[in-house]
Amino acid sequence: MSQTVKEDVEEGVVFAPKFDAHGLIVCVTTEAATRQVLMVAYMNQLALEKTIETGFAHYWSRSRGELWRKGDTSGQTQKVRSLRVDCDQDALLLEVDVGGDGKACHTGRKSCFYRALRGDGALVFSADGA
Repeated sequence: MSQTVKEDVEEGVVFAPKFDAHGLIVCVTTEAATRQVLMVAYMNQLALEKTIETGFAHYWSRSRGELWRKGDTSGQTQKVRSLRVDCDQDALLLEVDVGGDGKACHTGRKSCFYRALRGDGALVFSADGA
């Protein structure tokens, strides 16, 4: 990447998301009110376009190989408050208002990050059951 292009990406005002070789970009999703990380998912170009167009989070399911709008089957919609991009534009951050019962994880928890790694290498469940 030339210095000028690098400067444009890192310091410029043009939104130019960098998708990987599979056409995907990682997206970290947080709850706007609490800043709690809810989930990490991927978007392709269409998912990103639909998210921007509708104001609701859309993702690309790598396991199913299809576009999905969060909440279509669970009712746990994610209304986008803000969409941010990191310095080299290869990761996204969504801040959302969660609809439905407020849970984002397919396990029925508020967050997909409900376990922590102990010093001995074992996973333990969070005290708050996030």
